[in-house]
Amino acid sequence: MRILLVEDNERLAEAISENLTAAGFAIDHVARGEDALTVTADQQYDAIILDLGLPDIDGMDVLKALRDKKNAVPVLMLTARDQLSDKIEGLNKGADDYMVKPFETDELIARLNALLRRPVQAVSEIITVGNLSFNTTNRQAMARDKILELSKRETDLLEQMLRSLGKIVSKKSIEMRLYSYDDKGSVNSVEVLVHRLRKKLESYDAGFDIHTLRGIGYMIMDPVNDAPAD
Repeated sequence: MRILLVEDNERLAEAISENLTAAGFAIDHVARGEDALTVTADQQYDAIILDLGLPDIDGMDVLKALRDKKNAVPVLMLTARDQLSDKIEGLNKGADDYMVKPFETDELIARLNALLRRPVQAVSEIITVGNLSFNTTNRQAMARDKILELSKRETDLLEQMLRSLGKIVSKKSIEMRLYSYDDKGSVNSVEVLVHRLRKKLESYDAGFDIHTLRGIGYMIMDPVNDAPAD
C-alpha cells in the first residue's frame, strides 16, 4: 500500500516514515501543501496522512482542494489542535480520521489499517476467485484450506489484481502503487514480482492465472465466466 505523508516537521516525518516502512507500507513524503496537491494530481495513493499546520497553506485547505477535485482517497489528519471544533471542521470537510499530537505510532498504524479496510470502492470483505479466497481485513490468502505464504509485496500485488478482476492492470500502475519514490520499481522488477506470484498461485492450485497482455499489462480473468467482468 502506498501512503503519502504530508508533514513539515522533518524529525517527526522521518520517525513516521521509518515506522510505517517497517510495517510494510511504501511511503512518499512531502513537507508542503502545494507539493501534496501536485503529487496527488499524478499519483494514486491508498491513503494520505495530512498535517494541518503546514508552512504554505493550511492542511484544511489541502483537504478541501482534494475533495473539490473529487479525490476520495482516505485522509488521516494530524494536528496539535485539540479543540473539538477543529476536529468537527476537519471531519466535515472530508477527513476520514483525526489524531492529535503527540501520538503513539502503533495507534497511527492501527488507524491507518482501519482506513485501508474501508476502500473507496467497497468490495466484500472476502474476495473469492477460483479456489482462492482473499480476506481484505487480515490480507490473508487461502487456497484449498492452505494459507499462501506470500511476501508483503506479493500480497499487495495479489490484492491489486483481485480488486481489478477482469480488468487490465498496467505495469506502470503496479509500479506506482507498490513502490515509493525512494524505492523505485521498474518494468523488470514488476515482471519478476508477477512471475513469483504466478508460480505461487500455481503451486497452491488457486484455480486461475495472471494473464500477460504484452505491451499492455496483466489481468486476472473470472474463471467462472471466462470473460472480463463488467
